[in-house]
Amino acid sequence: MANTNKIDYIESPTTDIQKTKSFFKQLFGWTFQDFGPDYTAYDDGYMKGGFYKSETVASIGTGSVLVVFYSTELETYKEKIIHLGGNITKDIFSFPGGRRFHFTEPGGSEFAIWSDK
Repeated sequence: MANTNKIDYIESPTTDIQKTKSFFKQLFGWTFQDFGPDYTAYDDGYMKGGFYKSETVASIGTGSVLVVFYSTELETYKEKIIHLGGNITKDIFSFPGGRRFHFTEPGGSEFAIWSDK
């Protein structure tokens, strides 16, 4: 049963479904289920969502919502993202309550990882 009045599912655009799937599977261990060539759903064990094929991508520069992940190991994930073909778009910076960085995955959409450690 879904939790009423809570975010239940997040869909994000990608220019390349296969590269995006491979990236997040290796980065976070997500599992995927394909629904045709232009859509894949993921389950990270906590949240479910999907990636859809698109010529445009999610970016804070265009006013998109930013999905932010949490980790206590920012530097480790930054290096892993680079190794997996992602790009760091905003290096690690401090803000009240923690630190974070932004990145794009190989399909082009922007995400962030933060830590309070």
